[in-house]
Amino acid sequence: MNNLPFYILDVFAEQKYAGNQLAVFRRAASLTTEEMQRIAVEMHYSETTFILHDETRDGGFDVRIFTPAEEILFAGHPTLGTAHIIRHEILGGTPAEVVLNLKVGQIRTSLDEDGYTWMRQNEPVFGRRHPPAALAAVLGLHVADIDERFPVEEISTGTWFFIVPLKSIEALKKARVNLDKYQALIQGTESKAVLVFAPETHEPGNDLSVRMFADYYGVPEDPATGSANGCLAGYLVKNRYFGSTSIDITCEQGYEIGRPSRLKLSSGQTGDHIEVNVGGRCFTVAKGEFV
Repeated sequence: MNNLPFYILDVFAEQKYAGNQLAVFRRAASLTTEEMQRIAVEMHYSETTFILHDETRDGGFDVRIFTPAEEILFAGHPTLGTAHIIRHEILGGTPAEVVLNLKVGQIRTSLDEDGYTWMRQNEPVFGRRHPPAALAAVLGLHVADIDERFPVEEISTGTWFFIVPLKSIEALKKARVNLDKYQALIQGTESKAVLVFAPETHEPGNDLSVRMFADYYGVPEDPATGSANGCLAGYLVKNRYFGSTSIDITCEQGYEIGRPSRLKLSSGQTGDHIEVNVGGRCFTVAKGEFV
């Protein structure tokens, strides 16, 4: 572990000290899985990533992602933030496209002229639907707070989430997870995290307000969740939330925990296929070495 370079970033932020924090470690191939997990606990961000080598394999960089609780197959803000570090610290800031080899497969990222990094997520997979009352109980809400015009549904683009449509930002603000009911809900399901969203926002110019809860992963509430918002994008298109087979919107997240974040969602359906792209800005705020 001697002289292990690391970086701290803010991802899905419009400026430093906002968005979702991320720790990225380079040249980490010599670390064991246990050591990576211990470092993730030490950093105690929603996720910590490890770039195994500064060289590519099959056109991509090998990367592993850990929450404070366990290694996961895919997550959004670690993908964008790690691509940002690869682009600027390993590749000299030149390539528009960076490919990551994750446990979920290869994920392509690209940098646009506005400074947003985008990732093409895997095509969404749709799972079970649930009665609104079940999620209302988990979230400490009334059934009337849930918009029953649209389903409560499990979705994955690499990580599974419950997607819950709410009627108002007031309902969104008052959501509080009942841990006993949450633990009962996730027993026997692939989904271990809950995204709630509302059609009202804190800031003008945004389209939806979002919160995401994932105590199972050691993350009671996440400031910005690219994987969950990718699932939300597929949900919005499939269920015609905006009355269209395509969306190009901005979501806000993290306001309730003092980390305002902005996520761009672009998604469209062609036949039976739904394409999901999620974008955001990344800022490097610190770098150093683990000794």
